[in-house]
Amino acid sequence: MDSAQTVSQSQPNFLGKWWPVLLGLLVLFLPTYITLANTTWHNDVYAHGPIILAVVLWQFWKKRMDIAELPEKPSSVLGGSTLLFGLLLYILGRSQDILLFEVGSEILIITGTLLLLKGTQAIRIVWFPILFLVFLIPLPSFMLDAMTGPLKQEISIIVDNLLYAMNYPISRSGVLLSIGPYQLLIADACSGLNSMYALSALGILFVYLRGRATKLHNTLLLLSILPIAFLTNIVRVIVLVLVTYYQGDAAGASIHDIAAAMEFIIALILLMAFDAVLIMSVFKKRNAEVEGHD
Repeated sequence: MDSAQTVSQSQPNFLGKWWPVLLGLLVLFLPTYITLANTTWHNDVYAHGPIILAVVLWQFWKKRMDIAELPEKPSSVLGGSTLLFGLLLYILGRSQDILLFEVGSEILIITGTLLLLKGTQAIRIVWFPILFLVFLIPLPSFMLDAMTGPLKQEISIIVDNLLYAMNYPISRSGVLLSIGPYQLLIADACSGLNSMYALSALGILFVYLRGRATKLHNTLLLLSILPIAFLTNIVRVIVLVLVTYYQGDAAGASIHDIAAAMEFIIALILLMAFDAVLIMSVFKKRNAEVEGHD
């Protein structure tokens, strides 16, 4: 019997055994994701939500047979308490319209269920998609405000200093930049929080999928994500300011969305370029040695 036939025969067994769990998760969280799609995912900060959900589902589906083939060594106490706490958090979040609790409970419910059915080995197999669900949890507005304000202030200071050093007629009052006859307000969308949040998620996914041989290599990649996002956002704001200065308000407004998309693409390219530099330089020999031992 070939491998394709084996897989085709094993899939019904997996679905036949796990369909009550899948149905329960669907009943609990389908309304949650409908709410997210109609509200939170319209916010630029969380616009990457559908991508995160697709990645999580793909990773769970990819690992499904590995979980199904595990021997049943349930962690009853740890699994039961985790599941119970997750269900209580879900009930509180759903009844009180607190998405932070409602969405966050999914991590606990999935973890508790796997612990009850298969034990800790199952968590080791799907630790990444479970943790990746963190990027679906909406942050409270006060946390967003606390991060957005300082970022806007820092961006405006850096852009003002850079363009002033290049002899442009620019001045700053708070987060309001004045250049020539034009004034530009550094709004929340220009704070860089959107790109930092989305790039952090996709950057972590990139590091996980690439799976470089050395922990130091992976650590340096992870540490580079936020600086790259911050740097590309500064470039984006400078471009918008200069386009407005040379072409007027209408031109600056017309490229605003295009600049945001290009910022994200450039940030991903820089992350991959940094990964390539690490491979070709200090980690080339070490990666080869580690992979040679595998």
